[in-house]
Amino acid sequence: MVQIITGLSTGGAEMMLLKLLERLDPVRFSPQVISLTSLGEIGPRIQVLGIPVEALGMHPGRLPNPITFACLVQRLKTLKPDIVQTWMYHADLVGGLAARITRVTAIAWNIRHSNLSRDQTKWTTRAVAHLCAKASRWLPDRIVCNSQTARDIHIGIGYDPNRFTILPNGFDLSRFYPDPASRHAVRLELWLPDNAPLIGLIARFDPQKNHQGFFEAASQLHRRQPAVHFLLAGSGIADSNSVIREWVQRCGIAEVTHLLGLRQDIPRLTAALDVASSSSYGEAFPNVIGEAMACGVPCVVTDVGDSAYIVGDTGRVVSPGDMKGLAAAWAQLLTLPDSERRALGQRARARIAEHFEIGAVVKQYEAFYEELAGLSRRGKP
Repeated sequence: MVQIITGLSTGGAEMMLLKLLERLDPVRFSPQVISLTSLGEIGPRIQVLGIPVEALGMHPGRLPNPITFACLVQRLKTLKPDIVQTWMYHADLVGGLAARITRVTAIAWNIRHSNLSRDQTKWTTRAVAHLCAKASRWLPDRIVCNSQTARDIHIGIGYDPNRFTILPNGFDLSRFYPDPASRHAVRLELWLPDNAPLIGLIARFDPQKNHQGFFEAASQLHRRQPAVHFLLAGSGIADSNSVIREWVQRCGIAEVTHLLGLRQDIPRLTAALDVASSSSYGEAFPNVIGEAMACGVPCVVTDVGDSAYIVGDTGRVVSPGDMKGLAAAWAQLLTLPDSERRALGQRARARIAEHFEIGAVVKQYEAFYEELAGLSRRGKP
């Protein structure tokens, strides 16, 4: 089996692929990975598992030139996989076409996006998504979505409704768990007292994540509760980002905002939070929310993708773009007695364990691949 992905920088799709490959039966499925762009941060972590990974060097955000596409076709001819699964729009289109040309019998796309609005999505992404919609009736055999909302949105723009399978993201409860020691250590690192309230947003710098809105909400809360601090981490989330720096300064929250950039200790940072948040305009199935819940941290999220379903009754949900509501929901959780907020966090972790534990999700993927292998052995139905 070959997994083709647009790139292997840190992101939700890339992390889900890593978690899947860490647990997938290597004998039954013999996976290999091809990145259309670079190895990023995740490629070497997959290679450590003993899984071959190669990168074709395509420029991010562009369709490949003919030489790159020919290289992908040649690799698939050499590897002769029974199954090709592609991840994200560019890989769905390019990898799907290469697999079809090389007569791979079973082809599955994997969609990880939900919001395709003009304001929040690059035109190239929207263009490729619409090309995929037209090709969805003949190019893939199956289309994986990680949320019901994403499925419905893509059917709405023309994707074949009969090819979808929903497989949720999964979370490692042995890696993400409540940890009082992390709470103390992170506050020590940030020069904060142990009782300092801490709200977190873990997300790369991207218009969909709406960092500007997060800072607006933080400013509103800061005026009412100046002791609250805000922790942000992710690619591009650093003082060196002039856009981020300007937003923070304009909102008057520089002294209580901690921009940590791309970190490798996300479980530690997450477990240190009092409240985790998502201010996004668009998500399908946000990993960071499930990870926070697994750490016993209650969440406040915008109602995008399956965020409200993931949180259930263990946190708070506000409308996308409602930053006043986001700030009010933060304040509500922070004013709960400690015992009540801990109980809410315990319910959040229990919800992840019941519905989204990574081992159970990998079994769903394995069953899905067995079905695809059946297509490969007997030919298309």
